Amino acid sequence: MRSPRLAALELRRFGRGKLPRAALVALLVLPLLYGALYLWSFWDPYGRLDRIPVALVNDDKGTTAGGRKITAGDDIVDGLRDSRTFEWHEVSDEEARAGVEDGTYYLSLTMPADFSSRIASSSGDSPETGALQVRTNDANNYIVGQISRTVFNEVRSAASTKASRSFLDKIFVSFSDIHDKTVTAAQGADKLSSGIGKAERGSKDLADGLKDAKGGSGKLAKGLKKLDTGSGDLQEGSRQVADGTQALADKVDGVYAQAGPFLKDNEKTIGDTARLVSDSAKAVKDNLDVLVKLAPGAAKTAHASSAVLDEIYRARCENATLPDPACPELKRARTAAAEVATVADDLNTLIADQDGDLKTMRDNLSALQKQADALAERAPHLSEDVEDAVKKIDKLNTGAHQVAAGAEKLHTGLGTAHTGAVALDKGIGTAKSGAETLNGGLYKLSDGSGKLAGGLHSGAKKIPDYDKQDRDRRTGVMADPVQLASHDLHKAPNYGTGFAPYFIPLSLWVGAMVAYMLIPPLNRRALAAGASAWRIAFAGWLPVVAVGVLQVAALMAVLHWAVGLQMLRAAGTIGFLFLVTACFAAIVQWLNAHFGAAGRILVLALLMLQLTSAGGTYPVQTSPGFFNAIHPFLPMSYIVEALRRLITGGGLGPVWLACGVLTAFTAGALALTALAARRRQVWTPARLHPELSL
Repeated sequence: MRSPRLAALELRRFGRGKLPRAALVALLVLPLLYGALYLWSFWDPYGRLDRIPVALVNDDKGTTAGGRKITAGDDIVDGLRDSRTFEWHEVSDEEARAGVEDGTYYLSLTMPADFSSRIASSSGDSPETGALQVRTNDANNYIVGQISRTVFNEVRSAASTKASRSFLDKIFVSFSDIHDKTVTAAQGADKLSSGIGKAERGSKDLADGLKDAKGGSGKLAKGLKKLDTGSGDLQEGSRQVADGTQALADKVDGVYAQAGPFLKDNEKTIGDTARLVSDSAKAVKDNLDVLVKLAPGAAKTAHASSAVLDEIYRARCENATLPDPACPELKRARTAAAEVATVADDLNTLIADQDGDLKTMRDNLSALQKQADALAERAPHLSEDVEDAVKKIDKLNTGAHQVAAGAEKLHTGLGTAHTGAVALDKGIGTAKSGAETLNGGLYKLSDGSGKLAGGLHSGAKKIPDYDKQDRDRRTGVMADPVQLASHDLHKAPNYGTGFAPYFIPLSLWVGAMVAYMLIPPLNRRALAAGASAWRIAFAGWLPVVAVGVLQVAALMAVLHWAVGLQMLRAAGTIGFLFLVTACFAAIVQWLNAHFGAAGRILVLALLMLQLTSAGGTYPVQTSPGFFNAIHPFLPMSYIVEALRRLITGGGLGPVWLACGVLTAFTAGALALTALAARRRQVWTPARLHPELSL
């Protein structure tokens, strides 16, 4: 009878009765319960950390720095609430202590009262670090404490980065403020330099103007002196004319009754007197025209000079940082110029006020001259015009007196104007010297302000100016200068997927181990029939392989559709697991066939050795040297590595290596089982009376 038929007969006996069938079902689902439940319980523990109760204590009082309120504790609390890392319970410090002690909370996180002030101290003279206080209790759960240390290190790093960003942001804002203020200062220096340049040019123009003004004031003083002399002559002449006209009028009026005879006797005298009157009227009129023509120009020049002196005095004595030593002389010159301007104004006002009278005076003088000429011409015929002459002489007398009064006022005003013009000329001379000194100082100041402006512009270019986007980028880099550029080539989506290569072969080994508790490793019928050793070995191996295939199908179906295991190479994974279960069946078969009851103990011992040396959890390099030594000689070491590549991805080299190793283990185990079958065909006393039966 062939091995497959013997294997089918071995499996068929499980259909005889309810208990064998139940045993077969249990045998099929045992790896499923072992592997699926184990993986399900470990599937994603980090994704359920929000179910772990943790005490959160925020005693931070906050502080003020840089003109704004800092509440670092509140910021961290808000961030933790949003992160949902744990099930946070905001409690007092006393409640947190008691809760961690009695197991109400697995751990606690505390922000002390001075947390914000310590963080804000980074911008002061005595910077301090802000400490987050974590309290754990390994008596509650050791793993939670380990996880919390990783989580809270991330919280601490994030808090430190945020505090650094706030502090560095102030630095970059200060850089921008300094840059802006320096640019403003440079622009102000440009304006200062420009203004000083204009002032320097203005002071030069002032000096040149004062030089011209000095010449003009000298001419004004001389002109006013001449006017004063002329007005004195005018006053004297007009007085004489008035006296003469008065005497003439009195005489004419007194001798009016005897005018006829008298005129005949004094025709020559009257003619001479009339010519004298004509000459005097002409002289008075000429001097009056000169006075009217020169008076407005003198007033304008006096005011211009006074204004220039006022500007010089204000610039050098009132608005200057350091008053000019010539200020007293400038003040006296300014006062004298103002007095001259006042006198010139008085004279101009007098002339303006008397404009009508002066015009009348000129007209009267012209009339007087004409009348005197006419009188001289008509003297031989005065007897005929005596009546008209008396009237005209009375009018002439009135006009002459008016001219005399105006000439007296004019003489007085021109005398005062002359005195002021002399003082003005002296003051303008002093101002001219001061303006020349001022021009020299402003020239040096202009050169210095130009260098200042250039230096400020150069400095402003060297001071960084950051906008908000650039400031944020630089602040982020300086606050957290080292970033972990992590790239997982073949990332497992969760904790369960990462451990699946470890728990799946574990469950299949257990499945093979239990299978050989129900199925004999060596087919008794084949042994009794004296079949060949290889046929006996295959007849005991194939039923467990068939059960293993069903175990793999059931296990992977539940892991995929119920638990959520995603396999990058699903078909390859299933096919490889068929090879794994065949290998495990062959090894467990040989141990049971060769060692009998003791083989079951060896199966458990070999399982423990494989679990501890396969590197399914921590890298095998972290284990003691013994496990590193046996690692290359056990099949599960290769199975775990191959399943990682099949489930999460990567090169298939370890898969092909594992296939070769498992094939060799399978073939070797089957050969050893055949050898054991050959020996079992010979009955010995030990077989008839075994020392131990399981």
